[in-house]
Amino acid sequence: MKKIIFVLFGMGIILLACARPPTEEMNRAIQALDRAENDTGALLYAPNYLSRAREALTMMQEEANSKRFDSARNHAEDVIANAERAITEGSIAARRAEDEALNLLNGLRAPLAEMESYLNAARQEENILLDFDPLDELLETARAGYESAQQSLSEGDYPDAIDKGQVVRSILGDVNNQLSQAALAVAQKN
Repeated sequence: MKKIIFVLFGMGIILLACARPPTEEMNRAIQALDRAENDTGALLYAPNYLSRAREALTMMQEEANSKRFDSARNHAEDVIANAERAITEGSIAARRAEDEALNLLNGLRAPLAEMESYLNAARQEENILLDFDPLDELLETARAGYESAQQSLSEGDYPDAIDKGQVVRSILGDVNNQLSQAALAVAQKN
């Protein structure tokens, strides 16, 4: 009889030991999510993983409040995994965005200078029918946009640098199109 009481007493102690909230795991989960929410790359480029981590944190807290500690521990692990993944994916995406911005802006430097040369050469043509003032304004807008894109790049705002660079590319395409049409009109007259 004493043996049964000791076995039951031992099982009770084991159950009580297992029924403790996973405080350490939950604290690590909160810290991991906090790190991810303060990581610019994670915020900009991995919001889906942050969202998953937040959802897992909510579930973790609900399970802990309901004294389902094993489930709370599992959700804590999910929080940590998704928060770490957000930081990793955010870092990778930020490097890609930086490379894209650098390539775009480096690829615009020469066309910007060339377009100015083409516009100056067109001014020398006697028969060309172009209103140069709007083209000069477009080219100035492209220059200002390029400088602004460079500033965004230096500040690490790669999406903004890319957006501004694409606008510059579009403006240069418009100026080039107008110059080409005017040159074609002169060639057809001759």
